[in-house]
Amino acid sequence: MATKEKNMWILLVFLLSGLVLGGLLGELAKSVNWLWWLAYGNEFGLSSPVTLDLSVLKISFSCMFRINIASIIGLAIAIFWYRKI
Repeated sequence: MATKEKNMWILLVFLLSGLVLGGLLGELAKSVNWLWWLAYGNEFGLSSPVTLDLSVLKISFSCMFRINIASIIGLAIAIFWYRKI
């Protein structure tokens, strides 16, 4: 059972690193004329934060996802790489 949990954590690390590195490369490629299409994408989530006021403690929640073509390619590479390991 421990090996399944370990594999799930490794898979999660691979997926997150693929998304983050792909998104970063997509943002960097935005300024290159022939790589502009890697930065094409959309963002979704909570645009304005949700605030929970408990009078003693005030907490704000906000989450925004920005998905572009490069992050999808990074995700696919991460899945392929994980399957090879």
